[in-house]
Amino acid sequence: MSLFGTTSGFGTSGTSMFGSATTDNHNPMKDIEVTSSPDDSIGCLSFSPPTLPGNFLIAGSWANDVRCWEVQDSGQTIPKAQQMHTGPVLDVCWSDDGSKVFTASCDKTAKMWDLSSNQAIQIAQHDAPVKTIHWIKAPNYSCVMTGSWDKTLKFWDTRSSNPMMVLQLPERCYCADVIYPMAVVATAERGLIVYQLENQPSEFRRIESPLKHQHRCVAIFKDKQNKPTGFALGSIEGRVAIHYINPPNPAKDNFTFKCHRSNGTNTSAPQDIYAVNGIAFHPVHGTLATVGSDGRFSFWDKDARTKLKTSEQLDQPISACCFNHNGNIFAYASSYDWSKVRTPGPALGAPRQQSQALGSEGLGLSCDSSQDSRVSLGRSPSPPCKGKLQDFLKWLWGFSTAFGQNPAHRKCSASVSHYGLLCSWAQKHRQAGGCTL
Repeated sequence: MSLFGTTSGFGTSGTSMFGSATTDNHNPMKDIEVTSSPDDSIGCLSFSPPTLPGNFLIAGSWANDVRCWEVQDSGQTIPKAQQMHTGPVLDVCWSDDGSKVFTASCDKTAKMWDLSSNQAIQIAQHDAPVKTIHWIKAPNYSCVMTGSWDKTLKFWDTRSSNPMMVLQLPERCYCADVIYPMAVVATAERGLIVYQLENQPSEFRRIESPLKHQHRCVAIFKDKQNKPTGFALGSIEGRVAIHYINPPNPAKDNFTFKCHRSNGTNTSAPQDIYAVNGIAFHPVHGTLATVGSDGRFSFWDKDARTKLKTSEQLDQPISACCFNHNGNIFAYASSYDWSKVRTPGPALGAPRQQSQALGSEGLGLSCDSSQDSRVSLGRSPSPPCKGKLQDFLKWLWGFSTAFGQNPAHRKCSASVSHYGLLCSWAQKHRQAGGCTL
């Protein structure tokens, strides 16, 4: 039996149940767009684990669906299958063996998608939208962890309808990450909790947030022994905090830096400040990518405290990103993210704020959804180098995938870029001339 069962549910001769893809006219990096995009904003992306041959990309959208593509070495993306919720899909993750995908939704449920049978069943229930979902594989247990706006963190055996454990959160869960044996959960009101997962999940430490504004995304990073040692936290303020759990010198090792701002970070001039929507660490080199509502992605070296590269600006915010298991492919989604909303304006002639970054609780406001969304596969940015290395980088072209578009909806896109060589080169040489954080 194939990975997706005997039938994929897709059409033949280049057509599919998702409809045909169209060409994006606002693609400054000439990225290859993912075919058959969702019909609404993309909130989450995830690549298949190394246990699964090939590269499969999962995306969840506000069109209530979850879609899967195979990303070939040539850059071609092949739609494979999809599943539906009855509300927007806010998070997705894979099982460690790559046989299942787990999805979290605003419909207050989480589902398990068995790829071999192409069937999805409900495995979790909350009293409010489920914001995060993660698979935990421990030596003595395995389970799914869900975080919700009902202020709970629940752990589920997929064979039972009742949770194995329920932990109360101080506020609504906004983002989370898991690398065994550590989990980090960030909540509303700038809450930040670290959990240890050995034996059974339990609270390890509550941390005073290093950021002054609402949390948007979090990602755990590893040390040289491949053990989780800290996390990067992004906020709506256009700032990222690098925080070690047990640093030798907390005042020196922990730091924050500005990013995703309209006219750079080292300036006293007024700036447009954009939300950091996603953070992903390169699985080999430890460099990190950030994506923001300014429509750019940037790569950083946290150890050297240096910016490596920033993309050209897209015509949409970038709402999500991820690396594949070996770091050869970087995926990002370009889609409307509710970072600009229409609010009651001031009196005529009074100054008004150009944009307002909001968390998920701000979605009740009237949204300006006139822009389109897309997913793209982009070429890798070349570092400032000369000679044979530069020629080789030009030869090793990257690619990005942008999801196809439906003119009747906000259109969403995701991009995938070959970035591993650039990360490796930048990490090894620590080139001068970069932007200090």
